[in-house]
Amino acid sequence: MTAKSLEQEPHRESRQPVTALFPGSFDPFTVGHMSVLERALPLFDRIVIVVGYNEAKTSASPYAGRVDAIGELTRRLPGVSVMAWNGLTADLARELGARYIIRGVRTAADYEYEYTLATVNRTISGLETILIPTLPEHAAVSSSVVRELQHFGHDASQFLPH
Repeated sequence: MTAKSLEQEPHRESRQPVTALFPGSFDPFTVGHMSVLERALPLFDRIVIVVGYNEAKTSASPYAGRVDAIGELTRRLPGVSVMAWNGLTADLARELGARYIIRGVRTAADYEYEYTLATVNRTISGLETILIPTLPEHAAVSSSVVRELQHFGHDASQFLPH
């Protein structure tokens, strides 16, 4: 980029805010999810955490309770909001004017799955997906692991944001 092209670039305040969706079942919202969210914050003006209902997954906590809990955890983060959604993420993105989806990836298997979803979302709606690799210290943390630990009475608090 030349100095001249930088001068022609619109100021952040004069352009349309850039919105991204961060969708997931978040059952529960882990330290890995929080890390991905915090690392994505500087990239967007607004991030909407979308708590989706996945019929294929067995839920440990009530749908509405997850929205409230995540809202409480993220209330201090500027530009972040939380909502529930039971539909295609691409449809919600169109409603909200979002152009990006944020997804965290822990493993090669996660990457392959997310790549497929990203390709479909881009094909049907033009949405771009930003994949953020999980930090090494969170690579073993998944909502499924946390639920299993809790189910068997183990303390999983080290895997949950406070």
